[in-house]
Order: sequence, then C-alpha cells, then structure tokens
Amino acid sequence: MKQSLQLKLSQQLRITPQLQQAIRLLQLSTLDLQQEIQQALDSNPLLEESEDDLFDLEDDQPQESSAEGSDGPLQNLEHTANDNQNEGSDWDAHELTTMPDELPVDVQWEDLLPSSSAPAQSPQDEEGFDDDIAGRQVASESLREQLLWQLSLTRLSDTDRLIALCIIDATDDNGRLTLSVEDIYDSLTHDLDIDIEEVVAVLHRLQQFEPSGICASGLQECLQIQLNQLPPATAWLPQAKQIVNRYLDQLAATNYEQIQRRMRLKEQELKAVLALIQSLDPNPGHTAVPKDIEYVVPDVYVSKKNGRWLVGLNPDIIPNLRINTHYANLVARGDTSADNTYLRDNLQEARWFLKSLQSRNETLIKVASKIVERQRNFLEYGTEAMKPLVLHDIAEAIEMHESTISRATTNKYMHTPRGIFELKYFFSSHVATSSGGEYSSTAIQALMKKLLAAENPRKPLSDNKITLLMHAQGIEVARRTITKYREKLFIAPSNERKRLV
Repeated sequence: MKQSLQLKLSQQLRITPQLQQAIRLLQLSTLDLQQEIQQALDSNPLLEESEDDLFDLEDDQPQESSAEGSDGPLQNLEHTANDNQNEGSDWDAHELTTMPDELPVDVQWEDLLPSSSAPAQSPQDEEGFDDDIAGRQVASESLREQLLWQLSLTRLSDTDRLIALCIIDATDDNGRLTLSVEDIYDSLTHDLDIDIEEVVAVLHRLQQFEPSGICASGLQECLQIQLNQLPPATAWLPQAKQIVNRYLDQLAATNYEQIQRRMRLKEQELKAVLALIQSLDPNPGHTAVPKDIEYVVPDVYVSKKNGRWLVGLNPDIIPNLRINTHYANLVARGDTSADNTYLRDNLQEARWFLKSLQSRNETLIKVASKIVERQRNFLEYGTEAMKPLVLHDIAEAIEMHESTISRATTNKYMHTPRGIFELKYFFSSHVATSSGGEYSSTAIQALMKKLLAAENPRKPLSDNKITLLMHAQGIEVARRTITKYREKLFIAPSNERKRLV
C-alpha cells in the first residue's frame, strides 16, 4: 500500500458562536428572553441597564414600521425614546447630615430615624390586603385541599375519618370517584374492621360537601345529588328528577319527542324542565377550582393611524441595555494580564449579545410588518377576510430562510385592534374557489362558525349541507374537510346540536 499526500479544496458551512447565539435568541419566547437577559446581566459585568434608548450599540435601530399598502414597500420609522425618571428621596438632607458619626452600643435605629421616617406600614396591615391574599389562596387551592378543609370541620370518628380520607384520595379533579365503593371497602379492610355500609354512610356524608355533586360515581349520580339538594318548592323538580333517573340516555341523544310522549309533557313544559337540568354542573370539581390564568405579553403592537397600519415592538419586554463605559475604558491593548483578558472577553461577549438582540428585533419587526401588509383585510374586516399565507411567502418577501421565519413566529404574539394573536395564527393553507382564486382555511372556519351560529336549532346543519352552502358561495371544499374543521373547532355533529326552540 503506497502512501501519498494530496491537497483538496472543499466548502463547508460552519455556524459561528455569534450566529448560534442569534438563532437561539430569535426562537426564545418573551419570558425565556427576559430570563436570558437577566442571566447575561448577572454574569457579565460589562452589561448594564440603561435609561436611554434601547441599546447603545447603534442609534439607527428600527423600532416601528408602517405598512403602506398590500403591495407597497415598508418604511422604517424613527423609534421613540423610553425615558425613565428617578424617584426622589424620602429623607431630608438636613436630617441625614445630623446623624452622629459614632453610635452608642445600645442604640436603636428607631431612635435615630425621624418620626416621619417611621417604618412603612406592612402590606399585611393594609385594609383589604389580607382579604385579597386569602382570596388568591382559596382560588389556587386544589379540590382535595378544599375537601380536606371541610372534613376538618366535620365531627367524625377516627375510623370514619380514615374512610373519608380514602374516598377523597379516590376523587379526581372533576369531582368524580375513580374507584367503586367495593374497591374502597376492599382497600380499607386490611387495616380496619368495618362494614361496607360504613363506607356508604361516609360517602353520603362527603356528598353533602361543597361543591354540590361532589364524590359521585358518574354523571347521573352527580346530577341526582344536585337535584336532591335543591329546595322542594323548586319548579319542575319532580320532572327533572324523573328525566335524570329514567331518560338520561334519551336526553343525551336529543330524543325530545320520546321524552315528551312518555312523560306526557308539552313542549314548553319540557323546555322548562330542561332549563333546570342545564343549570346543574356536570363537573363540579373542575369548575370549583379555576385554572391559573396565563397572561400573554405581546411582542408586537399594531395600530392604525391616519389610515396607515403601524407596527412597533413592545418596549416593555426587553430592558434597555448598554455596555458599561467605565469597565470598557479599562481594557488596554497589548495587555495580557488575567484581569485585562477577563474584561476583554466579557466586552466581546457583551457586544455579541447586543448584536444578537438587535438582530432579533430587526427580524421580528420585518416579519410582523410583512404579515400586517399581507393580512390588511383581516385587520380591516375580520377573520372571514383572512388571506392564505405560508412561511415561504414571508421568507421570499424579506429574503430570509423559512426556518428563520418559523423561529421568528413561534411563541411570538401580536397585539391588534381585534385581539392578541400568535404570529403563527396568520399562516394558513388554502382551498380553491370556482372563480380560480384561493380561500384561506382560517376564513372557511370563521364562515362555518357564522353559518352554525345562525342555524335552526330544530334542524341543525349537517356537514353535507354546510358543504353545499360553501359551494354556493364559490368555495370548492369537500365534506370531509368540513368535518375536519368542525372537529377542530370542537363543534358537535348535527344530531347532538339539536335543541328545542
């Protein structure tokens, strides 16, 4: 085997650390970006928050753009400064100068502070604060904690309390029992000498807890518990109990004619009975403990001014950053000491970080401005005027790769006069029209919801009928597509939407 040396030229794509950082910052959500910025501020002494304009790296960063028209170019507007004012001191200068230089050993701070500088009132002592905190704690309590709190106020023997704890542990978040009475009894017989009647008695005691209908084995028992707790003088209560006990399957199938015939009720009477049943809560545990609300902070604001749609970044999501000039001036060229190397490396990292943030903002404003330019009809007339749009359209318009557009639109939100939407919301597939045009799938779903909202409850529109109505408007859509959109919108089929007028 003969050995030889050869020269070979090849091209390889290598991603620099700066580019990797820019890509990573671009795909971060608002919350993750704020955490990344805070981590950079904590680890890099060359970075600091500024009270001047956003970033001191360059003065020509675009912060706001306007969409002139559907096909017109975008023009970058000059961004406004975000001025922060410092709050004044609460102490008088004379009072500060009169403080002695040396303090006695047994001195107390309260003796030196003036009367006007007494410790501020604790938030817990303010009127209404305790009630607000207590309300938040109750709202955040789980269903199990609420049941345990009510159990602690109930007089029960030690044995019955253990049975109650076992039943509560077998109750899911909706308030339904996940185990039968026999299973609960079998799990307790290893440690307790009890009868199954005791388990049933404790279960009936727990079913009197709040919320009404708790600890039920199924929907029927849940509704029965709630009806039994209503005052006896409640109108149509006997008829409601009869429907729940005997005709719940017919009610689920909306077979109102059979219920009317068997119970000998008129249509108006049946409507009154059904109104009482519909006032009950099928999932008491789920509604008793509200879910924590997650608030969305928009990355981009869109507003209309003088007939033009303006697009601007949210200045509150990113703090004003700049390079600390004092430390930057300490960097000396040609100095290879450890301190100088540390400052020089952090200075370079700070510049890269600010450049990456600036690149992220520029990309985000370009993408958002182009989306507003393409979806002006949506902003003007609503969801039914949404145009078909894919990532390739935006990527081609701003001369970027589709993967970059995908990163820039993921977990990014736009505040518009019609609400807050994720940037991904404005992208949708299309279907053809009879005139040779295209119709957005989002617009089709909005039109379908409009048709269903105006349908006759006695004769709901079937998927085939909706398809024919779409064809009459020139939208060539298949019935299976309508079914897919209906299921996506969590709309029941026509036989389940049937109601009495």
